[in-house]
Amino acid sequence: MSIDLKGRLALVTGASRGIGYFTALELAKAGAHVIACARTVGGLEELDDAIKALGGSATLVPFDLADMAAIDKLGGSIFERWGKLDIFVANAGVLGTISPIGHIEAKVFDKVMTINVTATWRLIRSLEPLLLKSDAGRAVILSSSAAHKCKPFWGPYSASKAAVEALARTWAGETQRTALRITSLDPGATRTAMRAQAIPGEDPSTLQHPSEVAKVVLSLVAPDYAETGKLFDMRQGRLLDYRLPE
Repeated sequence: MSIDLKGRLALVTGASRGIGYFTALELAKAGAHVIACARTVGGLEELDDAIKALGGSATLVPFDLADMAAIDKLGGSIFERWGKLDIFVANAGVLGTISPIGHIEAKVFDKVMTINVTATWRLIRSLEPLLLKSDAGRAVILSSSAAHKCKPFWGPYSASKAAVEALARTWAGETQRTALRITSLDPGATRTAMRAQAIPGEDPSTLQHPSEVAKVVLSLVAPDYAETGKLFDMRQGRLLDYRLPE
Protein backbone atom coordinates (compact mmCIF):
# COMPACT_ATOMS: atom_id res chain seq x y z
CA MET A 1 0.00 0.00 0.00
CA SER A 2 1.52 3.31 -1.11
CA ILE A 3 2.03 6.20 1.31
CA ASP A 4 0.49 9.51 0.26
CA LEU A 5 2.33 12.63 1.40
CA LYS A 6 0.61 15.10 -0.92
CA GLY A 7 0.32 18.51 0.66
CA ARG A 8 2.94 17.68 3.29
CA LEU A 9 6.18 19.54 3.91
CA ALA A 10 9.36 17.60 4.70
CA LEU A 11 12.82 18.83 5.73
CA VAL A 12 15.85 16.58 5.19
CA THR A 13 19.40 17.40 6.30
CA GLY A 14 22.42 16.00 4.48
CA ALA A 15 20.24 15.80 1.37
CA SER A 16 22.99 16.18 -1.23
CA ARG A 17 24.13 12.54 -1.16
CA GLY A 18 23.69 9.10 0.39
CA ILE A 19 20.76 8.34 2.66
CA GLY A 20 19.64 11.97 2.74
CA TYR A 21 19.57 12.22 -1.05
CA PHE A 22 17.49 9.10 -1.55
CA THR A 23 15.22 9.95 1.39
CA ALA A 24 14.47 13.32 -0.19
CA LEU A 25 13.70 11.57 -3.47
CA GLU A 26 11.44 9.03 -1.77
CA LEU A 27 9.49 11.70 0.11
CA ALA A 28 9.09 13.78 -3.04
CA LYS A 29 7.94 10.71 -4.96
CA ALA A 30 5.23 10.23 -2.32
CA GLY A 31 4.06 13.81 -2.89
CA ALA A 32 5.80 15.84 -0.19
CA HIS A 33 7.42 19.19 -0.93
CA VAL A 34 11.00 18.71 0.26
CA ILE A 35 13.16 21.33 1.96
CA ALA A 36 16.59 19.91 1.13
CA CYS A 37 19.48 21.05 3.33
CA ALA A 38 23.18 20.40 2.73
CA ARG A 39 26.51 22.18 2.33
CA THR A 40 27.09 21.06 -1.27
CA VAL A 41 25.24 23.26 -3.75
CA GLY A 42 26.02 21.00 -6.71
CA GLY A 43 24.61 17.95 -4.94
CA LEU A 44 21.44 19.84 -4.03
CA GLU A 45 20.99 20.97 -7.63
CA GLU A 46 21.34 17.38 -8.83
CA LEU A 47 18.72 16.37 -6.28
CA ASP A 48 16.41 19.14 -7.48
CA ASP A 49 16.73 17.92 -11.06
CA ALA A 50 15.95 14.35 -9.98
CA ILE A 51 12.92 15.44 -7.96
CA LYS A 52 11.59 17.53 -10.86
CA ALA A 53 12.04 14.53 -13.16
CA LEU A 54 9.70 12.64 -10.83
CA GLY A 55 7.16 15.45 -11.01
CA GLY A 56 7.93 16.60 -7.47
CA SER A 57 9.08 19.88 -5.97
CA ALA A 58 11.80 21.02 -3.59
CA THR A 59 13.26 24.07 -1.91
CA LEU A 60 17.05 24.03 -1.68
CA VAL A 61 18.73 25.41 1.45
CA PRO A 62 22.53 25.28 1.18
CA PHE A 63 24.20 25.92 4.53
CA ASP A 64 26.60 24.41 7.05
CA LEU A 65 25.03 22.83 10.13
CA ALA A 66 27.81 24.40 12.18
CA ASP A 67 26.08 27.74 11.53
CA MET A 68 23.70 27.80 14.49
CA ALA A 69 22.25 31.20 13.58
CA ALA A 70 21.26 29.78 10.17
CA ILE A 71 19.46 26.90 11.89
CA ASP A 72 17.51 29.37 14.01
CA LYS A 73 16.59 31.42 10.93
CA LEU A 74 15.49 28.27 9.10
CA GLY A 75 12.59 27.70 11.48
CA GLY A 76 11.46 31.31 11.16
CA SER A 77 11.64 31.20 7.37
CA ILE A 78 9.57 28.01 7.22
CA PHE A 79 6.95 29.57 9.50
CA GLU A 80 6.73 32.72 7.37
CA ARG A 81 6.33 30.79 4.13
CA TRP A 82 4.35 27.68 5.14
CA GLY A 83 3.28 28.10 8.78
CA LYS A 84 4.09 24.50 9.74
CA LEU A 85 6.30 21.49 9.07
CA ASP A 86 5.06 17.89 8.76
CA ILE A 87 8.28 15.84 8.51
CA PHE A 88 11.82 16.30 9.83
CA VAL A 89 14.61 13.86 8.92
CA ALA A 90 17.85 14.56 10.80
CA ASN A 91 20.27 12.67 8.59
CA ALA A 92 23.43 14.80 8.31
CA GLY A 93 26.44 13.70 10.32
CA VAL A 94 30.21 13.37 10.30
CA LEU A 95 32.44 10.48 11.32
CA GLY A 96 35.50 12.23 12.70
CA THR A 97 38.59 10.01 12.92
CA ILE A 98 38.94 6.35 13.89
CA SER A 99 41.58 6.73 16.58
CA PRO A 100 42.33 6.10 20.27
CA ILE A 101 40.46 8.63 22.40
CA GLY A 102 43.65 10.14 23.76
CA HIS A 103 44.98 10.77 20.25
CA ILE A 104 41.95 12.61 18.87
CA GLU A 105 42.52 16.28 18.08
CA ALA A 106 40.27 18.66 19.98
CA LYS A 107 39.06 20.30 16.77
CA VAL A 108 37.99 16.90 15.38
CA PHE A 109 36.09 15.99 18.55
CA ASP A 110 34.45 19.41 18.64
CA LYS A 111 33.33 19.14 15.00
CA VAL A 112 31.74 15.72 15.52
CA MET A 113 29.82 16.99 18.55
CA THR A 114 28.83 20.23 16.83
CA ILE A 115 27.44 18.64 13.67
CA ASN A 116 26.03 15.42 15.11
CA VAL A 117 24.72 16.59 18.49
CA THR A 118 24.50 20.35 18.93
CA ALA A 119 23.08 20.96 15.45
CA THR A 120 20.49 18.23 15.98
CA TRP A 121 19.39 19.84 19.26
CA ARG A 122 19.31 23.26 17.60
CA LEU A 123 17.18 21.90 14.76
CA ILE A 124 14.79 20.31 17.24
CA ARG A 125 14.49 23.63 19.07
CA SER A 126 13.92 25.55 15.84
CA LEU A 127 11.51 23.10 14.20
CA GLU A 128 9.45 21.70 17.09
CA PRO A 129 6.88 24.56 17.10
CA LEU A 130 6.32 23.97 13.38
CA LEU A 131 6.00 20.19 13.75
CA LEU A 132 3.46 20.65 16.54
CA LYS A 133 1.29 22.68 14.14
CA SER A 134 1.01 19.64 11.87
CA ASP A 135 -1.88 17.22 12.31
CA ALA A 136 0.67 14.39 12.05
CA GLY A 137 4.17 15.70 12.71
CA ARG A 138 6.89 13.09 12.21
CA ALA A 139 10.61 13.14 13.00
CA VAL A 140 13.25 10.52 12.19
CA ILE A 141 16.66 10.95 13.79
CA LEU A 142 19.47 8.92 12.20
CA SER A 143 21.50 6.96 14.72
CA SER A 144 23.97 4.07 14.50
CA SER A 145 24.85 0.81 16.20
CA ALA A 146 27.97 2.69 17.31
CA ALA A 147 25.80 4.32 19.97
CA HIS A 148 25.52 0.93 21.71
CA LYS A 149 28.58 -1.07 20.63
CA CYS A 150 31.13 1.62 21.60
CA LYS A 151 33.91 -0.21 19.78
CA PRO A 152 37.53 0.78 20.45
CA PHE A 153 38.73 3.77 18.41
CA TRP A 154 35.20 4.94 17.58
CA GLY A 155 34.87 7.21 20.64
CA PRO A 156 33.67 10.56 19.21
CA TYR A 157 31.20 9.05 16.75
CA SER A 158 29.84 6.55 19.30
CA ALA A 159 29.45 9.26 21.92
CA SER A 160 27.73 11.58 19.47
CA LYS A 161 25.20 8.97 18.34
CA ALA A 162 24.47 7.93 21.93
CA ALA A 163 23.78 11.60 22.68
CA VAL A 164 21.53 11.94 19.63
CA GLU A 165 19.50 8.92 20.71
CA ALA A 166 19.18 10.42 24.19
CA LEU A 167 17.87 13.65 22.66
CA ALA A 168 15.35 11.78 20.50
CA ARG A 169 14.09 9.66 23.41
CA THR A 170 13.75 12.68 25.67
CA TRP A 171 11.98 14.66 22.96
CA ALA A 172 9.57 11.76 22.33
CA GLY A 173 8.72 11.60 26.03
CA GLU A 174 8.06 15.31 26.17
CA THR A 175 5.72 15.23 23.16
CA GLN A 176 4.00 11.88 23.59
CA ARG A 177 0.63 13.54 24.32
CA THR A 178 0.78 15.45 21.02
CA ALA A 179 0.40 14.35 17.41
CA LEU A 180 4.18 14.37 16.95
CA ARG A 181 5.84 10.94 16.60
CA ILE A 182 9.64 10.59 16.89
CA THR A 183 11.77 7.61 15.90
CA SER A 184 15.50 6.90 15.95
CA LEU A 185 16.77 4.88 12.99
CA ASP A 186 19.86 2.68 12.87
CA PRO A 187 20.38 2.13 9.13
CA GLY A 188 23.06 -0.53 9.49
CA ALA A 189 25.86 -0.99 6.97
CA THR A 190 24.97 1.17 3.97
CA ARG A 191 26.76 2.13 0.77
CA THR A 192 27.68 5.72 1.70
CA ALA A 193 30.75 7.95 1.63
CA MET A 194 30.92 7.85 5.43
CA ARG A 195 30.99 4.05 5.41
CA ALA A 196 33.80 4.11 2.83
CA GLN A 197 35.72 6.55 5.03
CA ALA A 198 35.29 4.32 8.08
CA ILE A 199 36.07 1.00 6.36
CA PRO A 200 37.95 1.83 3.13
CA GLY A 201 38.76 -1.76 2.16
CA GLU A 202 35.14 -2.93 2.16
CA ASP A 203 33.43 -3.95 -1.08
CA PRO A 204 30.52 -1.48 -1.42
CA SER A 205 28.55 -3.93 -3.56
CA THR A 206 28.06 -6.09 -0.45
CA LEU A 207 26.21 -3.29 1.35
CA GLN A 208 22.60 -2.21 1.14
CA HIS A 209 21.86 0.79 -1.08
CA PRO A 210 20.78 4.07 0.57
CA SER A 211 17.46 3.85 -1.28
CA GLU A 212 16.55 0.86 0.91
CA VAL A 213 16.96 3.00 4.02
CA ALA A 214 14.92 5.75 2.38
CA LYS A 215 11.95 3.40 1.96
CA VAL A 216 12.03 2.66 5.70
CA VAL A 217 12.19 6.37 6.50
CA LEU A 218 9.08 6.86 4.35
CA SER A 219 7.19 4.28 6.41
CA LEU A 220 8.25 5.99 9.66
CA VAL A 221 6.91 9.39 8.59
CA ALA A 222 3.56 8.20 7.26
CA PRO A 223 0.58 10.09 8.72
CA ASP A 224 -0.81 6.87 10.21
CA TYR A 225 2.48 5.84 11.87
CA ALA A 226 1.69 5.69 15.59
CA GLU A 227 4.84 4.71 17.52
CA THR A 228 7.13 7.16 19.28
CA GLY A 229 10.35 7.02 21.28
CA LYS A 230 11.61 3.78 19.74
CA LEU A 231 14.57 2.66 17.64
CA PHE A 232 14.11 1.08 14.23
CA ASP A 233 16.94 -1.36 13.50
CA MET A 234 17.42 -2.00 9.78
CA ARG A 235 19.35 -5.23 10.42
CA GLN A 236 16.41 -6.72 12.31
CA GLY A 237 13.78 -4.93 10.26
CA ARG A 238 11.75 -3.92 13.29
CA LEU A 239 11.20 -1.40 16.07
CA LEU A 240 13.07 -1.92 19.33
CA ASP A 241 12.20 -0.70 22.80
CA TYR A 242 14.83 0.91 24.99
CA ARG A 243 15.63 -0.53 28.40
CA LEU A 244 17.94 0.17 31.29
CA PRO A 245 21.37 -1.54 31.50
CA GLU A 246 21.28 -4.99 33.06
